[in-house]
Amino acid sequence: MELTEQEEQIIKLASQGACNNEIAGALYVSPDTVKAHMREILRKLNADNRTHATYIALKYNIIE
Repeated sequence: MELTEQEEQIIKLASQGACNNEIAGALYVSPDTVKAHMREILRKLNADNRTHATYIALKYNIIE
């Protein structure tokens, strides 16, 4: 369940309520890149959605 540094940044921002466009702006990437990373995060964490992914990331100390 290892996330890349960028994936960790994305799930952290998502956990703070940021939408894809806000995450993209903060990380200087396109919204499509954020969507691709989010799909990969969901796959890696075996999560159903962003909220579930955030819960898992917090539970396993992937993010604080």
